[in-house]
Amino acid sequence: MIIDQPIKSKTVDQLKVEVYETRLALGRVAGAAAALKMKELLSQKEKIRMIFAAAPSQNEFIDTLTKEKGIDWSRVAAFHMDDYIGLSANAPQRFSNFLRDRLFDIVRPAEVHLIDTSNSIEEECRRYGNLLKEAPIDIICLGIGENGHIAFNDPPVADFNDLEVIKHIELDQACREQQVNDGCFSNLDAVPTHALTLTIPALLSGSHLFCMVPGPTKRNAVKKTLEGRITTECPASILRNHSDCTLYLDTDSFGQ
Repeated sequence: MIIDQPIKSKTVDQLKVEVYETRLALGRVAGAAAALKMKELLSQKEKIRMIFAAAPSQNEFIDTLTKEKGIDWSRVAAFHMDDYIGLSANAPQRFSNFLRDRLFDIVRPAEVHLIDTSNSIEEECRRYGNLLKEAPIDIICLGIGENGHIAFNDPPVADFNDLEVIKHIELDQACREQQVNDGCFSNLDAVPTHALTLTIPALLSGSHLFCMVPGPTKRNAVKKTLEGRITTECPASILRNHSDCTLYLDTDSFGQ
């Protein structure tokens, strides 16, 4: 078994930070750590509830998780944290389809709750919000965007004291440009302008957070997350206040 060791570890406020040589090592370690936490929790309770992010930054992590032996996915309820409005139901860019193809259809969780953006916005926010509020969330697997967003909480719409669980937002241009940079869309005009996203308090409500952020395009966001003020100008900076969040970086995203 390959055991990757961090080349640097530190803690910033409450946020644990681990830096790995490559994004593959980052994904392997983060996936193994999340799997270990899942097994630990499943030894203590009948069912666990998890929220996943959909983005290329999560690929190595998700691949590791799907191959991990000994996880009883039949006792896992799965959610995701955001999705576009306006894409066709079978569009590969839909985050629900991304996670179905790479994770849910492979490991077969007992429950898979997908955001339905073809539903009326108000009704879907109420439906999905109620599902999330039924019981505490055990584990959240997330990333950080180039503009410092977590889920689709871009700086203009991020609210550390949001009263909602899920909300309708307009995407920041920097966020839309990232989708082109990531190869998800061919050009900016093809990227939807609106989405549904879990709010920041909803994300912070998870008991255990695993945050995977590889690649050079994330370097500025990582720097602001770790070194700047805790502010909605860099929404991810709020992760420094969470009691159990680990930020997994590679040398490209850490940049030091």
